[in-house]
Amino acid sequence: VCDEHSDYKDAKLLYRFRKDDGTFPLSKDVKVFVRGQSLYEKLVSTEESILKVREENSVKYQRTFLGCEMVDWLVQEGEAENRKEAVELGRALLEHGIIQHVSNRHHFFDSDILYQFWTNFRRRRRLTELLNENSSRSLSESPDSPFCLRKLNPDPGNTSFLSVQTNKEIKIVSAVRRSSITSLSGNSNPYFSPTPMLVFPPVAECNPKSVLKRPVTNEELLSPGAPYVKKTLTIVGDAVGWGFVVRGGRPCHIQAVDPGGPAAAAGMKVCQFVFSVNGMYVLHLDYQTISSLIMTGPRTLVMEVMEAIE
Repeated sequence: VCDEHSDYKDAKLLYRFRKDDGTFPLSKDVKVFVRGQSLYEKLVSTEESILKVREENSVKYQRTFLGCEMVDWLVQEGEAENRKEAVELGRALLEHGIIQHVSNRHHFFDSDILYQFWTNFRRRRRLTELLNENSSRSLSESPDSPFCLRKLNPDPGNTSFLSVQTNKEIKIVSAVRRSSITSLSGNSNPYFSPTPMLVFPPVAECNPKSVLKRPVTNEELLSPGAPYVKKTLTIVGDAVGWGFVVRGGRPCHIQAVDPGGPAAAAGMKVCQFVFSVNGMYVLHLDYQTISSLIMTGPRTLVMEVMEAIE
């Protein structure tokens, strides 16, 4: 209660719930996560729950529900005042990765489209990760960010890398490398000092100018006969990161790729558009949200991208 102990201890110390004293950092992401968890727990504990195993196109899905069923339930349980408010809540849950359309083709609608809960609420670290994302370091300043180009030619005496844009302009920017506990705790890795600095230049400063020749909308990408081909990339992160930069929003695009990194080896190219991340449809999200999805996901990253047909 006096904020003198950051860890919970088995001792004669007084604690209280932070929501009671108004110090709990309820950002929008945290609020949606907590709301989604509350709804999920309520649904799974209900007899005759709308969450069921269902089949679509010969594929079985767990924890599924129809969009109209969820809207009915939200209104019936007083979680939403009307169907419009229920749809808005469903859309917020989808946009934050709590629920998703089973084949990632639709946003949330009040219809017989099949959705499922996507977030594993039993994974206890998820809320902690959300809280840490909104703490003293912003997402783009994190040394764990996979969206910083790696060193092209690692050299203990040189802490910068080359960033090459489409106009061939070469810029020198500070390198931000993915860290680990072992590398930060000693001198086993020459790229880290025993007392690493926690303040880094925002990633956005590395490539402020978009590599896109012109803005592209989701409608243009998804229109029938559009000159784009979808590709699936499986990227296995290494000790440094995934080796690419994503920017923009609705849709996001690949801003830069490290020629010697895992993303380049998997076939990622500049100007590709990010369609899905680990099975989640993301064309409607901004790059900060996509960054969060990747950093809180597995080391092996599966991305669907849309590439212009030349």
